[in-house]
Amino acid sequence: MRCAECGAVQSEAHRFCSNCGAPLRPEGATAESTGPWTMGGTSEEWTAAGAHPDGPVLAVRAGGPQGALIVIPDQGVVTIGRSPTSDVFLDDVTVSRDHAQILSGDRGLILRDLGSLNGTYVNRRRIDEDEVLHDGDELQVGKFRLTFIAQ
Repeated sequence: MRCAECGAVQSEAHRFCSNCGAPLRPEGATAESTGPWTMGGTSEEWTAAGAHPDGPVLAVRAGGPQGALIVIPDQGVVTIGRSPTSDVFLDDVTVSRDHAQILSGDRGLILRDLGSLNGTYVNRRRIDEDEVLHDGDELQVGKFRLTFIAQ
């Protein structure tokens, strides 16, 4: 199969392109649309889900459980990975045990890949260096898609 984004030849066993990270679709399958996404619900629902409406959050949009899992990256370092001790636990073999981190810095919140096998993507672009996160950025970690909401 060929990647629709970059044209690289991929194994039928892969779900994401090893070259550019785009989701792979078998022939005849429809494309999954990713577009602007806004947080729904009331502040009471956010609080019940574990989110604080006055701070930045990550919302798991695809690949995760039904509904959005809200995580508050308000610590000095937020870990993302397949390790059960990760702050953002993403349970799938496409995610490295210690995949990425979100760090608080002078420029805001920064995403750092930790040498993961499948890479970390921001807005469909694989990052090799620290990336400052902006409201609405789409992160891809393995098969998971997350949206960063700065609030």
